[in-house]
Amino acid sequence: MINFIDLFAGCGGLTEGFYKQGYNALAHVEINHYACETLKTRMKHYNYSQEVIDESVLEMDITSDDVLQRLDNVVKGRTVDVIIGGPPCQSFSSLGVAKDENNMEDDPRNFLFESYVKILNHYCPKVFVFENVTGILKAKVKKKKIFDLVVKELSRHYNIEINPENIVLNATHYGVPQERKRVIILGVRKDLDYTAKDIYDSIIKTHYAPGEVPTDGKIKYVSVREAIDDLPPLQQGEGEAETRYFKAIDECTDYERKMRQYNDEILRYHIARKNNQQDVERYKIMAEKHWNFLELLEYRPDLGHEKRRVFFNSYKVQWWDMPSKTIIAHLYKDGNQFIHPDYNQGRSITVREAARLQSFPDDFIFEGSRTEQFKQIGNAVPPLLAEAIAKSIKGYIEPLDERT
Repeated sequence: MINFIDLFAGCGGLTEGFYKQGYNALAHVEINHYACETLKTRMKHYNYSQEVIDESVLEMDITSDDVLQRLDNVVKGRTVDVIIGGPPCQSFSSLGVAKDENNMEDDPRNFLFESYVKILNHYCPKVFVFENVTGILKAKVKKKKIFDLVVKELSRHYNIEINPENIVLNATHYGVPQERKRVIILGVRKDLDYTAKDIYDSIIKTHYAPGEVPTDGKIKYVSVREAIDDLPPLQQGEGEAETRYFKAIDECTDYERKMRQYNDEILRYHIARKNNQQDVERYKIMAEKHWNFLELLEYRPDLGHEKRRVFFNSYKVQWWDMPSKTIIAHLYKDGNQFIHPDYNQGRSITVREAARLQSFPDDFIFEGSRTEQFKQIGNAVPPLLAEAIAKSIKGYIEPLDERT
């Protein structure tokens, strides 16, 4: 069994991919209470005992002085094969930088990677996975590139790859119905007989993205329609905490069947937000006319926004026949960037629809309020992307374990 520790675990999107490949979780470190509750609920789903669950989910600040002691108390001398995780990325994101007059140079989250490195060097696993937004490649603090600092620290004991063509992965390529590019830095301990490049080369791309020419047997990207059209139509403000599916499973797409595979017939978290009438009208006409927000302002100035500083993408329809745009935690504030493609519904997407577009299976339970659920989903690594990475790593660790 391959043991792993998850740092900055969130609700467990990265972990889910490793669970699916049979890995064993030793510990999760996460500061958000509701994300920790979600992690515990999912561990129960995978038949961890209550005693193990209670001790292995560490709800704490990873920068605390006692983080190694508390982890050691949970690990109990067992081998840590893999460490996974990604420090919070707001200070590296284009959205965060755009909103901060100092380009977020003073944000303490810029250096949370140091806590990751401290734990990595303490346990020295065979492999690590470090996930972040693509903004980390260009972000600077005091005129120094954060990425260079991260690479320097991560490569002390590990072989890593820094070529953006290899380390930037698009979730669309792995069957996720979403265009989501993320930096995935893989590291392999220098005493091992394989490299990070070997692992990257074996992460199998199964789908081609919009605008790409299909090659090597890749199949077409999964669209929004293929991901969510089995869910009941709703008007704004409608929905129930638990309800039934709109389609029988034998009428579903391959992706929908995969999401429903292990679920009962109860559909959870499919409740539409309440919206003011002007937003509903914006949603409907943009979806019907296939307009972006600038076109709406040009052709229907009466639907303009009272706030002068409204970005071009402040209102955005997720089109039926394309993957969705990147699901973000901002969803907890409003759903204006995630308008449902059916103009008859005139609403933003629900928690379950967001989870589907992130490739969380329907039996995945998110704890906390709807606000907390949207935060968890938007901050997560898509489980199908995580599983592709976990499968590749397993292909190198398992043969090594058999030899030793």
